Amino acid sequence: MAAGNRPAKDVSRLVRAVDRAQQDHSWLAIGVATWKKFGDDQAGNLAALVAYYAFASIFPLLLVAYTILDLVARTSPSAAARLRKALSEYPFVRDLGLSHGIKGAGLALVVGILLMLYASLGVASAIQNAMNTAWSVPKYERPGFPKNKLRSLGLIAVLGPGEIITIALSTVAGGAGHLGGAAAEVAAALVALLLNIGLFYLIFRMATARVVRTRDLRLGAILAAVAWQILQLLVGQGIVRLHSNSAYGQFAIVLTLLAWFYLQAQITLYLVELDVVRARRLWPRSLAPPPLTRADVRAYQAYAEASQPRREVRVTVDQVPQQRPEPGTAAGSAHPASATDGTPSRPTDRPIG
Repeated sequence: MAAGNRPAKDVSRLVRAVDRAQQDHSWLAIGVATWKKFGDDQAGNLAALVAYYAFASIFPLLLVAYTILDLVARTSPSAAARLRKALSEYPFVRDLGLSHGIKGAGLALVVGILLMLYASLGVASAIQNAMNTAWSVPKYERPGFPKNKLRSLGLIAVLGPGEIITIALSTVAGGAGHLGGAAAEVAAALVALLLNIGLFYLIFRMATARVVRTRDLRLGAILAAVAWQILQLLVGQGIVRLHSNSAYGQFAIVLTLLAWFYLQAQITLYLVELDVVRARRLWPRSLAPPPLTRADVRAYQAYAEASQPRREVRVTVDQVPQQRPEPGTAAGSAHPASATDGTPSRPTDRPIG
C-alpha cells in the first residue's frame, strides 16, 4: 500500500515545490494569479459572449457600409473609391467585393442600421458585464436601467466611429508624400497604435463602474491596443488572402472572423485580469491549497462581495479548519493566509472599490 501511494506523494511534492517557486518570484506569481482569476471569473464565457455579439453585428455593419458606398458612388465615384480604400483596411471587407449597386438602398440602410444597433447594444452590454465581473464590482454598484443602456449607447458611439477614424487617420499618415516605403508603413502603424491606445482606455473607463480607479485601467488598455494591432495585421495580411483562394474561401472567412473576435476578446480580458491582480495585489495565489494565501482570501472575499445585491448587506469569507500536511510531504504554501492548527482565519476587510 505504501509503495502504491509513493507516486501520488511524489506528484504532491513536485506540485508544492512548483507552487513555492512561483510564489517566491513576483513576475511568475502575477502571471499565475492572472490565470487563476481568469478561470475563477469564467472569463472565457464572458469573452465568448462578447465575440458572439461582435460577430452578429459585423454583417449589418457591412450591409450599412455597402449601402453607403452605393449611395456615394451614384453622386461621386471618386469619393466612393476613397471610402472603399479606407474600409478595405479592415480584415475581410476587402474580400467582399463592394462594387455592385443594389436596389432599395434606402430600405437596406434602415434595416442595416436597426440590426447593427441591436447587435451593438449586445456587444456593449457584454463588455460592461465582463469588465465589472473582472473587477468584482458589487451588483449594487453597477449601473442599472436606464444608465446601463445610456452607457451602451455611449460605447457604441465611441467604438464604431473611433475605430473608423483610427483607420482613416493611419491611412492618411501612411500616404504622406514626404515619406515612402517602409517609413510610411511605420508611420501608419504608430498613428493607429496611439489612437487605439486612447480608444481602449476610453472604452475601459466607460464600461467599468466608477468605483474602479481610472489609472488602474492604463496598462491593460496599452497592451490590449498592441494585441489588437498585431491581430489585425496578421489577419488582414495573411490568413484571409490564403483562405480566400480556396474552394471553401467564404467559409474560411466566416470562421476566421469568428476566431478573430473570440481571440481578441480573450486576450483583452486576460489583460483586464492582469490590471485587477496588479491593482488589488492579488498575488501570490496557491496552486495546491491548503493552505490558502492571503491573496487567495482577498480574491474569494471580492468574489463574494461581487454578488452583494444591496449596500446594506455585508458579505464576508472565512476559512474552514485546515488539516496539517501528512508527514513526508511538502510543508505547504510559502505565504499562508493563516495557521493550519484548525483556527479559522479572520475575514479580510480590504475594500474592493
